[in-house]
Amino acid sequence: MNVHARSLIDRAPAIHADGAAVARQLQPREPVFCFSPRVLAATVASFRAGFPGEVSYAVKANGARIVTAAMAEAGIGVFDVASVDEMEVVATTAPGARFHYHNPVKSRHEIAEAFASHGCRRFALDDVGELAKILEVVKEAPPLELAVRFRLPPHGAAAHDFSTKFGADPQGAADLLRLVAGSGHRPVLTFHPGSQCTKPEAYGRYIKVAGEIARAAGVRLAALNVGGGFPARYRDSIAPPLPAFFEEIAGSVTAAFPGEWRPALECEPGRGLVASSMSLLTRVKLVKPSRRELFLNDGIYGALMEMSQAPALAPHYRVIRDGAVRGGPVQPFIAYGPTCDPLDRIPGELLLPADIAEDDFIEFSTVGAYGAATATRFNGYGSSAIAIVADVFCG
Repeated sequence: MNVHARSLIDRAPAIHADGAAVARQLQPREPVFCFSPRVLAATVASFRAGFPGEVSYAVKANGARIVTAAMAEAGIGVFDVASVDEMEVVATTAPGARFHYHNPVKSRHEIAEAFASHGCRRFALDDVGELAKILEVVKEAPPLELAVRFRLPPHGAAAHDFSTKFGADPQGAADLLRLVAGSGHRPVLTFHPGSQCTKPEAYGRYIKVAGEIARAAGVRLAALNVGGGFPARYRDSIAPPLPAFFEEIAGSVTAAFPGEWRPALECEPGRGLVASSMSLLTRVKLVKPSRRELFLNDGIYGALMEMSQAPALAPHYRVIRDGAVRGGPVQPFIAYGPTCDPLDRIPGELLLPADIAEDDFIEFSTVGAYGAATATRFNGYGSSAIAIVADVFCG
């Protein structure tokens, strides 16, 4: 972390009103994440009240200790992890948490460490070789929960399609379920409809096939995990409210798993839980008015990486000068990040006040997910400083 940014946060009041107050009171030279535990807690409460099953948190979206601690305080007791390192972070901030190790590919060392050092009893797989590996490493263990991950062809309603990398086809998943049940361990079925999934019916499609897989295998599931993918609020991504997703999931499970076939239900949102709880406060380093270009102190090698990955993930933004939000007529500007790489450009153009100037701030909404988590230190830029705010800019 940048020493100057850290010292500013350390000597600042614990809570600021919002990002504009952070800009006014701290005048940070480095990018600052503005985090609202209150907003995060409200989002967690909405999931726990509306989702018809257990809600866990996908740590990959944002593994900052202040975030995992806030998740635990809000009532999250299960954490979906992709690595042993993520388990270690959670263990320091959420004592007693349970882990779902849902990365379908793990080394033998990682399996052994997760089991022995962190008490992990849930492992995902999508291949017979991975199943054999798990069974070899933990052969003396009491019954585990082994989650078979399956995939379907892309449905076009997600910003990122997960089926290109992970998941067995339905027939392969049925074969794996039979092997899991035959091993004496508890069979679980899991899928992921894709990141920023905007159509509730995509979950229904997966759940219908999940029921078919279970019956083809002749295996009653201990649990069905419907993954993450729940959408957050972005500038150009339109999605129904969360209750529409919860209703689709509940109805689809009832139809696909009648009577004694019905399993316990789980979800593991990352973006859907944490994205709206953080904004990013950036500072203008230089403006070239004649070319309608400006340079920020963060970019796609920092917390704005997702803007270069999918148009649907472009956040709202606002300009702050002297601690006040600017309004009035706007003009298009090309915005670059601070590195010496020409790829470090925010896609498209930003509509900004024509007189935008050096040392103005631009605040980007909805960076709680995959902002801090994917930021690099390329060229020495990037910051992980966090300011606590009561209210967070959401557009």
